[in-house]
Amino acid sequence: MRQLWKKSLLLLLTAICTFSLTGCHGSRGLPEFTVPEEFDTSRNYEITFWAKNDTNKTQTDIYKKAIADFEKLYPNITVNLRLYTDYGKIYNDVITNISTNTTPNVCITYPDHIATYLTGINIVVPLDSLFAEERYGLGGSEVRFDAPTQEEIIPGFLEECSIDGHYYAVPFMRSTEACYVNKTYVEALGYTLPETLTWDFIWEVSEAAVAKDSDGTFLINNQKVMIPFIYKSTDNMMIQMLKQKNAGYSTDKGEINLFNDTTTGLLYTVAEHAKTGAFSTFKISGYPANFLNAGQCIFAVDSTAGATWMGTNAPLSDISADALVDFETAVMMLPQFDPKQPQMISQGPSVCIFNKSDPQVVLASWLFTQYLLTNEVQIAYAETEGYVPVTSKAQNSESYQEYLSRMGEDNSTYYDVKIKASKLLLDNLDNTFVTPVFNGSASLRDASGQLIENVTKSVKRKETVDDSYMEKLYSDVTSLYRLDQSHQSSMEKADLGKLPSTSVILLSALAGTWCLILLYLVLSAVKKRKRSHNTH
Repeated sequence: MRQLWKKSLLLLLTAICTFSLTGCHGSRGLPEFTVPEEFDTSRNYEITFWAKNDTNKTQTDIYKKAIADFEKLYPNITVNLRLYTDYGKIYNDVITNISTNTTPNVCITYPDHIATYLTGINIVVPLDSLFAEERYGLGGSEVRFDAPTQEEIIPGFLEECSIDGHYYAVPFMRSTEACYVNKTYVEALGYTLPETLTWDFIWEVSEAAVAKDSDGTFLINNQKVMIPFIYKSTDNMMIQMLKQKNAGYSTDKGEINLFNDTTTGLLYTVAEHAKTGAFSTFKISGYPANFLNAGQCIFAVDSTAGATWMGTNAPLSDISADALVDFETAVMMLPQFDPKQPQMISQGPSVCIFNKSDPQVVLASWLFTQYLLTNEVQIAYAETEGYVPVTSKAQNSESYQEYLSRMGEDNSTYYDVKIKASKLLLDNLDNTFVTPVFNGSASLRDASGQLIENVTKSVKRKETVDDSYMEKLYSDVTSLYRLDQSHQSSMEKADLGKLPSTSVILLSALAGTWCLILLYLVLSAVKKRKRSHNTH
């Protein structure tokens, strides 16, 4: 027994020494990326590209064509495409793969997600040095295609990719939110659409639209179903309402100010209109476009990127032809509290590069990322939905301007609702904003939407929504999304989370060793007692 313990301790001590050596060697995680002096074209590279599409074959074809065209320019770089239908799944897979060092090389994602990836050491490549590199940077002399310069990326779009003073991504496409309106029904109710929608107007018309006859049929559409106002992304709804009210949400330092009196007042308003059936959400009732196209909704708020699903003639409509209702679709800015000072969110996917031990592989990944910003890719992708290109180079190009000018020529490429949605953003670039990005900003975003979802559900369940309800709601949502830690404490935890796995193993081994030593001493003492007792 004694020999067994000695052998066990010896093995553990050997393991500790081994982990100590590897821990010191890898204490900084992956090596910090530095731009190579030259791109080694004598070598072959294979990189992975994780992207998202909305089961839109045209988008998939654009990705594939971009890869094929890029590979013609760089025959030594092979790009493997992996498609996802949801950004959340990309996020989850990246988090899983960070621990096994099998992240993709290039990934379409959101800056809120990148902020979480950055809790690992040197996981995501900071792009500042690559932007400015004379040969391989944006518009560099050695780049084999017509890439944009940094100045040609729309500043407001690039701003969202800045985290803690460094750029960790480039914007890929940008959108905002639009209110798709059944103008025919609005006028049938006796109203005229204003130049800019206001929240008061939306609520008033929505309440008028829930009137029924004696057998429960809605008067406006002669159907049994009518939800006048449906909002798809309730996190955006709350964020934009707070911004328009100049109320708290979060600071650039990551301080959380969501739970305030203005938020409470907004939630009471939501509860009031949810109670009458005038308001609901995508998560509760279903996709706004389906209700809009069936004449069962008047105001459908969704991304401008969702424009191809909206309207009687929508090319991607999800409902059967016999369920469609013929109406005029107006594409308007989302409702405002102050029409003279409109505020609308800027959103859309960005592209980040994951660090690898070989800087040549990172440089190959960067070259492909740049290619995604070329006019050919930007314009082709923007034409699939209500996105807009992220560069002035593409926006001002003759090709893109021609596309915009042909609005309404057909119900596919030149579908009028889609191009109106794009123009809405292009005409309001100065009225857009982005939310602060930090580790935990994704959770805060989810929490803001959860407040509206919970209140709407509670009202539909005939629960009482009062001050005590609000107090409990705030407590529950804070706990659910772990918002009860100050930014400082969460940053301290993030720093601890940055310990390399070898260091964690080392500390665990040390703790285990001390436990075994103590156990050995206890057992030795017990044995001595037994021997002493037997001797007597």
